[in-house]
Amino acid sequence: MTRPPADEAVLLDKARAGDQAAFSELVARYETGIRLHCYRMLGSFHDAEDVTQEVLVRAWRHLGSFDGRSSLHTWLYRIATNRCLTSRARRVPEAPAGAAFAPPPPNAPEAEVADLQPFPDAYLGGLVPQEPGAVYDLRESVSLAFLTVIQLLPARQRAVLLLRDVLGFSAAETAQQLEMTVAGVNSALQRARAALEPHRASGRIPGKPRPAGDESERRLIGRYVAAWHANDVPALLSLLREDALLTMPPFPAAYRGRHAIGKFLRSVPAGGRLDQITLIPARANLQPAVAAYVRDNDGEGCSAYGIMVLTVDGDHIIEITGFADPALFKAFCLPGRLEGRRGLRRKPRRPGPRDHRRHRRRGQRAQDVRRTGVHAERPHVHRHCR
Repeated sequence: MTRPPADEAVLLDKARAGDQAAFSELVARYETGIRLHCYRMLGSFHDAEDVTQEVLVRAWRHLGSFDGRSSLHTWLYRIATNRCLTSRARRVPEAPAGAAFAPPPPNAPEAEVADLQPFPDAYLGGLVPQEPGAVYDLRESVSLAFLTVIQLLPARQRAVLLLRDVLGFSAAETAQQLEMTVAGVNSALQRARAALEPHRASGRIPGKPRPAGDESERRLIGRYVAAWHANDVPALLSLLREDALLTMPPFPAAYRGRHAIGKFLRSVPAGGRLDQITLIPARANLQPAVAAYVRDNDGEGCSAYGIMVLTVDGDHIIEITGFADPALFKAFCLPGRLEGRRGLRRKPRRPGPRDHRRHRRRGQRAQDVRRTGVHAERPHVHRHCR
């Protein structure tokens, strides 16, 4: 594990004496990592936001019980991990307008679909590429393929795998956090690794992905967006690998191969009228993504439809993961609607800083739990949209 900052002991003493500003500065260093850990545990961005807020509140209220026998880093992750283990699953979102079409029968029953949400890249800033002692680096451990598979593990096995192989905690530290024996931790880790191996061998968990923002990747996504806006399904299918997979978490349906995905595209999104949907490039899970807006019936604008995250291997897209949940758009700093002619144009621009500021003014300003100790409604969504 990395060493704590030199001034941590000073800030900790001040925070114990009731200095909220010192506590705010203290936990700010760990907040991004804790949120991501909660996301990996729960598979839900929104649930991770809520649990992170609860972790900060509990840390402030119980700071006096921190005895220093472990590091503050370990103590905070212990609170976070155990809160995730007792967290209840969120309600499955309703399908948005434009998604209420009978899909074709799925053809990939072997592809298990986990209850998952995408994680905006804007929340990944400042994290180290790989923790000391970890097996997985950041890019591997936030990929949708990896997260899908670990969501299928029993919760405690998932916790052990993340603490040991992603965050680099020792077996003894992991045992302390989960109130297990070291032998129990080693056994759970062995079972979790064994459960992941078939998915790695089958290619569901790919090897080292390419760097984010690769030029060939940008060209590929540009061709994908252009073909979509032109309602050119054959051109879209040509961008997919022959055995590409399409899923729509949390709905238990999967489509394998160009033919099956083509049938889906010709019937489900906006009833197969792809040119009724405007795509805006985005980033999620260190992967390319697009935000989809479906044209309103009155033709006056477009409403948020969902987020598609694309997994790229070489010159082809190997997986499309669709999330039909308009509530995700705020996390991606995207408006819920594109009004008038701007919402209907074929090649929309990326939302700029002015769009984000306008969007923030419409929303309620949230307080920061680290300053007040009061539960706030996802304040960090607002901060990351600046």
